[in-house]
Amino acid sequence: MTLSEFESHGFRVLAENSPHELLIGLMGSFWKMDGGLLPIDSATFKGCQLPGTARVAWNFSVVEQKNGMCELATETWVKCSDAKSLRYFRLYWLVIRPGSGLIRRCMLRSIRKKAEGAA
Repeated sequence: MTLSEFESHGFRVLAENSPHELLIGLMGSFWKMDGGLLPIDSATFKGCQLPGTARVAWNFSVVEQKNGMCELATETWVKCSDAKSLRYFRLYWLVIRPGSGLIRRCMLRSIRKKAEGAA
């Protein structure tokens, strides 16, 4: 998946330190059938969180190593607005975690191939 494909699914760029780091985010009630996605930008994402929602931030970072190689890493953070949202999110995560991990590995592999091809 490309960044534009993620944006077509509701993710927004929250911060960027090109070419070293990119932070994207999404907010909604992901456990609902329609995803309960909310329109956001970086200011909205940082603002007050609505009850019954979760915020997800996902970063990609590149760090140059001493040997001239680069390390590409990704991390995900989730913040639920309340205990009920946390319970729903945990159930949701049990279901989607394997697919999410697969998407992440595919993205990292794709980024690596493009970077190695450009070198």
